[in-house]
Amino acid sequence: MKDGSPILFEARHDPLASRRDFGFRLAKAIGLALVLDAVMLVIGIAGYAGFEGMSLIDAFANAAMILSGMGPLGPLQTNAGKIFAGCYALASGLVIVAATGMVLAPIGHRLLHAFHIEKHSAD
Repeated sequence: MKDGSPILFEARHDPLASRRDFGFRLAKAIGLALVLDAVMLVIGIAGYAGFEGMSLIDAFANAAMILSGMGPLGPLQTNAGKIFAGCYALASGLVIVAATGMVLAPIGHRLLHAFHIEKHSAD
């Protein structure tokens, strides 16, 4: 992990990472998930404002509702807006799954790695 390799987690033969390293790893994963969510939110705001002519507040509310999985606030008026909303909803579903996976990966890896640590006994 410290040799500059791109692997984010320690290998099976490595000792369990310290709580501090795990905390940093988890914080990076949460930060990356938040950045991904923020990028998707900006895309949604731009799309609703551009295709539907919504104000920034209305575009934010609609984008946030779709991104959170709740659905749009009201009916859309233009065909372009409806196509955008459909594509945005599909992409938002994938982003929710990806962001959840990013945050849970360090936790799952730590649990599984703890089960595979080989303890050497003095013979």
